[in-house]
Amino acid sequence: MDELPLDQVRTLLAVVDEGTFDAAAAALHVTPSAVSQRVKALEQRTGRVLLMRTKPVRATESGEVVVRFARQLARLERDARAELGMADGRGPVRLPIAVNADSLATWFLPALARVPQDPPVCIELHREDESHTTALLREGQVMAAVTSSPDPVAGCSVRMLGLARYLPVASPAFAARYLTGEPERDLREAPTIVFDRKDDLQDAFVRALTGDPGAGAGPVRHYVPTSEGFRDAVVAGLGWGLVPEQQSRPLLRAGQLVPLEPLRPMDVPLYWQQWKLDSPALSTVAEVIASAARESLRPSGPTRPGPARGPARSGPIRHDPQHTP
Repeated sequence: MDELPLDQVRTLLAVVDEGTFDAAAAALHVTPSAVSQRVKALEQRTGRVLLMRTKPVRATESGEVVVRFARQLARLERDARAELGMADGRGPVRLPIAVNADSLATWFLPALARVPQDPPVCIELHREDESHTTALLREGQVMAAVTSSPDPVAGCSVRMLGLARYLPVASPAFAARYLTGEPERDLREAPTIVFDRKDDLQDAFVRALTGDPGAGAGPVRHYVPTSEGFRDAVVAGLGWGLVPEQQSRPLLRAGQLVPLEPLRPMDVPLYWQQWKLDSPALSTVAEVIASAARESLRPSGPTRPGPARGPARSGPIRHDPQHTP
């Protein structure tokens, strides 16, 4: 009773992917009754409820474990077929990867351009906040992720990529209007640019700057959910914000942005998590990403603040999303 029958595992995956028992039955070319019986048998075998019978169907926490196993099994089967030269394995390898928007807008896409295409590899990117990409790994929706969490998801390995540095900046006109006194007070009141409601970076910066765990950025918040749009909103003077170093430095040099004083960069650690699979394509992509990260991100050891204008007055703030409310 310890084995997980593969037909039942594949059926559970089909139900989750298709959303309903009827759609899964059509995809598997069996009857809805057969799908229901297989899922029930698997739940009896595991002693756990694996699906929430909603519309669409959703996997429970235990079901996510089985779904992840099913996706890994399908990947291993495809890789084996490819190595054996079987017809079903000759198509391009598909690798779903979760990545945060700022990495996507700065260093990640040029890195993917280095991935060898013999045999061809299809990359399917899922954009998500770096503190939430592990959820996609846990659900089995992606095989790898750029994440801020050093704690590996079950069945995954983790490696440090480096530190993504953010600089607190504003337009010259905005700074002249709103940031004229003490930064510890001004940043609690001035309009702020925020990526989305998961974005805690500006609040964390104010907490670290003031030393007040209950502090946060101002109540006037403009939500701009693209990396380029976020940068442009800061340049336009809608608010202040933490902009990736790669995006902010050219604008600082051009005078379109000014650094907030005291200039204290915010460093966000980034990690690469991936399934523990002997997949040649996944291993190749992982090495390419790690190499590009070494070139583009700050090292994870002691770091020096990198002001755009004049000497830094204090060291970088280290942001660990695992310890922020």
